[in-house]
Amino acid sequence: MQLNLKNPLVFFDLETTGINIAKDRIIEISYVKVFPNGKEETKTRRIHPEMPIPPESTAIHGITDEDVKDCPTFKSIAKSLATQIEGCDLAGYNSNRFDIPMLAEEFLRADVDIELNRRKFIDVQTIFHKMEQRTLSAAYKFYCQKELENAHTAEADTMATYEILKAQLDRYPDLQNDVNFLSQYSSFTNNVDFAGRMVYNDKGEEVINFGKYKGQLVTEVLQKDPSYYAWIMNGDFTLNTKKILTEIKLRSFNSK
Repeated sequence: MQLNLKNPLVFFDLETTGINIAKDRIIEISYVKVFPNGKEETKTRRIHPEMPIPPESTAIHGITDEDVKDCPTFKSIAKSLATQIEGCDLAGYNSNRFDIPMLAEEFLRADVDIELNRRKFIDVQTIFHKMEQRTLSAAYKFYCQKELENAHTAEADTMATYEILKAQLDRYPDLQNDVNFLSQYSSFTNNVDFAGRMVYNDKGEEVINFGKYKGQLVTEVLQKDPSYYAWIMNGDFTLNTKKILTEIKLRSFNSK
């Protein structure tokens, strides 16, 4: 089934030095850009992470320090990458929980202003788990009747994710071939920041989603405990979380 698109949809996958969004770095990105007319563009590139790649990460994706020693840094390609995905919605496998937060973090480190919050996100893993409860290789075999060769390489995982979504649309009549619907369906949470440290309540208000203030309005916490803001800003939190918290703080200040 060809996807029903109003905007280009970019399927992408990242290979990284690890899974800590605040500290780890991207070492490979691959994407398939699908246009509303069905045209597809594919690109894969290696990135120098400016830090050593741990052996346990290399054991998963096979990329070593030697493989990326002459590759560009993310900062050097950030503007061109932002241009390539400008105006596109995004899709991936476990992307809402990892790939999109990691990508957003790298853009912030590179001082490239890209409003990912304005995009629609489709997480194929979430659709799969809601429908069948399995893994990427199993999903590929289940939906596409194929064995996933070269699993844990960004390009293979990206192409598999793209094929799975099309097969899911063919298999489930309840799934609408519409990016807005798929984005909402594949979202488990209503995050304010990508890391989910803050979420929207049923009134659309931002609330803290962890720790001693969990469930309390962000604006009220900032008012009654001014040191909380400094604790977040100086702590091991993602740049995206800090940016969003600052925006809420400034909004509250300007509304007085």
